[in-house]
Amino acid sequence: MNETRLYQDDASRFGGGGTRFRRVAGTDTDLAALVRLRDEAARWMLARGITGQWRPGELDSDHFRRVAEHGEVWLAEAGGRVVGAWELWWEDEDAWGPQAPVAGYVHRLMVDREAAAPGTGRLLLRAAERRVAEAGRDLVRLDCLAGNARLTAYYLDAGYRVVGHKAGKPQPGGAPKAFTLLEKALPGKALPGKALPGMRPAEKEPAEKGLSRG
Repeated sequence: MNETRLYQDDASRFGGGGTRFRRVAGTDTDLAALVRLRDEAARWMLARGITGQWRPGELDSDHFRRVAEHGEVWLAEAGGRVVGAWELWWEDEDAWGPQAPVAGYVHRLMVDREAAAPGTGRLLLRAAERRVAEAGRDLVRLDCLAGNARLTAYYLDAGYRVVGHKAGKPQPGGAPKAFTLLEKALPGKALPGKALPGMRPAEKEPAEKGLSRG
């Protein structure tokens, strides 16, 4: 399979014809770009009063190298520059507990807010969803820091739903934190009809209802 061509076609379909996707090769250049994206995203959050989620310097090249070895890390490029990235895991027991192999888990969806075109974040998310579908899995799962209403609203607007909450999820380089768990059934797949094993079902959260993307 020509992964680069496949995801270039996907970018064109969703209005990002100038965006090219490719899997991280583990080179020093790729790893440095990922660290840069992560640190810039952390600074952007802190500048807007979004505290407690990411901090600059938390993740280094070794983190992204390990993820690339055991899962997948994807880069988005436009105009000769890396403008976004995401991690794709095939299991996430720290957040979701032991699960059947029915989902892909998206982590660290990152966008260069100075260089990326509007809508790049949604484009990356759609590409990640397509990759999960290609792997034969029915669901895309992700999490966000509990209390981050703006980010939760972003994922709700993208078709995800809150399915649970996880307290005390281990964090690389920091203390455990609480997270909201979200999932999306891929087209043609039915939503699961029962709570996930070992997880607290999602409570009704009026604060999240009716939120628009910030």
